[in-house]
Amino acid sequence: MHKSSKPAVAGVRSQARSALGVAAVAGLAGLVLAPAALAGAPDADAAVAAASGAAAGPADSATEVSGVKVDGKRAVAEVQSPKLTAALVDTPKAITVIPERIIRQTAATSLQDILRTSPGITFGAGEGGQPLADRPFIRGQASGNNVFVDGVRDSGGQTREVFNLEQVEVVKGPDSAYSGRGSGGGSINLTSKTPKADDFATGSLGVGTDEYVRATVDLNHKINDSVAVRLNLLGTQGNTPGRKAVDFDRWGIAPSIAFGLNGPTQLVASYYHLDGNNMPDYGLPLFTKVTGVARDASGILPVDRDSFYGLKARDYQKTKADIGTVSFDHQINENLGVRQVLRYSKTLNDYILTNPGDAGAAQFIDGVWWMKRGTKTRWNPTTTIAAVTDLHGKAVTGGVEHSFDIGLELSREKNLNAAYTTFTTSGSACPANYKYAVSGAVTTREVLGAGDCTNVFAPNADDPWTGITNRGPANYNLAKTAAVYAFDTLKFGDKWLLNLGVRHDNYQSLGHDYTTTNAGGVFTVTAITYRKAEWSFTNYQAGLVYKPTENSSLYVSYGTASTPPGVAGGDQNSNGTNGTGNLANQTLEPEDSESFEAGAKVNVFNDALALSAALFKTTRKNAQIQVDAGVYQQVGETQVKGVELGVSGNITPKWQAFGGYTYMDSELVRGAYNGVNQGDTLANTPKNTFSLFTTYRVTRPLSLGGGAYYVSKTFGGNQGGAGGGANGVYLPSYWRYDAFASYRVNDRVDVQLNVQNLTDERYFTKTNGVHHADPAPGRQAILTLNVKY
Repeated sequence: MHKSSKPAVAGVRSQARSALGVAAVAGLAGLVLAPAALAGAPDADAAVAAASGAAAGPADSATEVSGVKVDGKRAVAEVQSPKLTAALVDTPKAITVIPERIIRQTAATSLQDILRTSPGITFGAGEGGQPLADRPFIRGQASGNNVFVDGVRDSGGQTREVFNLEQVEVVKGPDSAYSGRGSGGGSINLTSKTPKADDFATGSLGVGTDEYVRATVDLNHKINDSVAVRLNLLGTQGNTPGRKAVDFDRWGIAPSIAFGLNGPTQLVASYYHLDGNNMPDYGLPLFTKVTGVARDASGILPVDRDSFYGLKARDYQKTKADIGTVSFDHQINENLGVRQVLRYSKTLNDYILTNPGDAGAAQFIDGVWWMKRGTKTRWNPTTTIAAVTDLHGKAVTGGVEHSFDIGLELSREKNLNAAYTTFTTSGSACPANYKYAVSGAVTTREVLGAGDCTNVFAPNADDPWTGITNRGPANYNLAKTAAVYAFDTLKFGDKWLLNLGVRHDNYQSLGHDYTTTNAGGVFTVTAITYRKAEWSFTNYQAGLVYKPTENSSLYVSYGTASTPPGVAGGDQNSNGTNGTGNLANQTLEPEDSESFEAGAKVNVFNDALALSAALFKTTRKNAQIQVDAGVYQQVGETQVKGVELGVSGNITPKWQAFGGYTYMDSELVRGAYNGVNQGDTLANTPKNTFSLFTTYRVTRPLSLGGGAYYVSKTFGGNQGGAGGGANGVYLPSYWRYDAFASYRVNDRVDVQLNVQNLTDERYFTKTNGVHHADPAPGRQAILTLNVKY
């Protein structure tokens, strides 16, 4: 095994945060507004425009109503993966497709913004070894390692952007037959924009409260009948509404080129770069850190929503993503095609942040509650090389029609994970009689680093800080995957379909972990532990579909998933493979998930509106638990049962709706022998979630609408494996409302107004249940100018 050779980074550090340059935003704004000068007068005879964002896409508005084609073509979105061998209405699994128009109309900028529109998905806090990054939970299972870009796993801790997305596809329930190793909750695929055989230029410039500025450009040029290029650009910056000192700036670029657009052989090459610089936010402390203060029923400390415990002089988060992809698709004949995708990606998540209360409980001194600022740090670059090959087509055998896909996937993911020490030389002083949490003799580090205290009920982000940051040695993990899979949809006449899928994975985890001591802010390596583990597992997907009509289906299905150690908590290639106690020297077996689902789907109104309903029961087994004092076995079990309803599309040519409702009844069926959490609700698994975003075209140019979102009481993680636990910390239920208005100036220009969190509701989006809870952004108004040419 090789050892990291990267040197520690040392020196006095007072982290400066550079805002996105005014010139950069102005330059993008110029690109956005340039087509507006070319916009002609509105065509009085044009057909009804899109309900919103008519100018923000390449489609001809003369043939669209609210983003839905009115010329008889299908309007219901479809999943683009060849692994799904039937249309969405005939696929026996709950799948939500969030189209670009919903991303645009809701003014979404992040993956968390997008997934708010899909009920049954929550987000977990960064804690307990989990990175400060996207950590979605699908049907109660951590799914941060189950995010894909164009069908290829996108590993590494990231906060993802939306400027280059066509749509987002969410597969619910165990789906390792489709995606390989996973948590059992489902997976998320981000579909990127690609060149089209057309010429168009679109752009948006948004400004808003809290210093919000966002400019995007989408340029597509057809060089000839078979070659086209596309370029997407982003520049954005702003503050988080309702939070002091929490700001961000990001820029991105995504060029692509396509060859053979009108022929049987197509080649698409693309590159994606995103660069982010944020002030990280670990929210508000919990009652467990302030003894003697009356606790809120939820366990969240009753401080002002804008209370921020970080330090501008020290805290930062820098993220980068570089993804290069080449996709080759050749149609051998009308019934057989081959697709090859090659991907190289590199991401970085680098941060030092303040975790309120992580340095010990607050102390009441001279009439003031004082808290020492703890830190969480991470330096986490991830490099992935992947190749996916699909042979897809159609055939008829014995009167049975087949639509099949056979594939091979190879990947290599290298993950480095290091921590920083933050050695304070000068900071906000603690009171003279503050008692530091020490074990044994007071060390040099504890004496010199005695600052960083703050008033719990009046923290100041402008407190001074200078010090030394050292990056320790990086733990190393190399994950290798080799998998083969096959899918087939068998059609028996006009009424019955049988959907079958199988995938076999060989998954290896290789690496080493450092054990270190820390004195005076300097790491010393005391031990190196080498790891090597390998698993082989096979997963299945089967579903029977009955079609009462051409545009409807009833189905029952069964699916499985395998979760090897290291991805059980949804982390990105976490290093742990062995068990605890008597299992300490044994490589744990993968946890197993299975799901039974029954549902119905129907497309109505000439395929303009898709409706769906599903009943599901997901069981996850083989988790490591303590079965007696000092004795561990892999016999833990959880279960989630529920119902899910969905709607997407146009109810009338003027009225659009997107959203749904999910009910989840979750339980820790078998936990530790002492029964502390057995029978409890699972963490990050609310019983009720509801979302609905809808718009209505009041007049030809004016559309109005908005969103309503509800999440019921939600327990936090890190409390013994289930909700409640010793602390009983939970997120209270909430309703959130958004408002939307769009006015079409002419065929090429429209103006869109979004008011997010209209009532300025104070609610929380996630908690780890031990240290902190993260408040949601407050009210924000955004005015966006959309143009097209």
